[in-house]
Amino acid sequence: MTGPEFTALRKRFGKTQKQMAQLLGVSIKAVHSYEQGWRSVPDHVEKQLLLLAVSANNRHARQKDCWVINKCPAATRRLCPAWEFNRGTLCWLINGTLCNGTVHKTWKEKIRVCRSCRVLAALLKGTPAQKPSTKEEQTA
Repeated sequence: MTGPEFTALRKRFGKTQKQMAQLLGVSIKAVHSYEQGWRSVPDHVEKQLLLLAVSANNRHARQKDCWVINKCPAATRRLCPAWEFNRGTLCWLINGTLCNGTVHKTWKEKIRVCRSCRVLAALLKGTPAQKPSTKEEQTA
């Protein structure tokens, strides 16, 4: 997560830097550093911010599970922690998921894939993800 992305989320939440520091359990200096780009946003802070953003956007939206949206084969589903724990809308938060058929070793690798996925994009917008059209499937 970049400094400008952090700042945009803080402003979207309507929080001051001090309030954001309290919400995240970090110092106000840390918030200043994230926003200025002097320090990178730690993984645990990014996860918390994304979870808050998704929660704020989706109070009433009903999102389909990731395995439905991405049409995961049954064999892949059975090996995936999102399926195991029935958390198809929190797949982006769970390590060890089989996104694109691969388990990603780090949060940074995983979130890079998740940011390009319809599941997380729809959750951040606050709208349910739709099944891809035939044209989208051909280009995917």
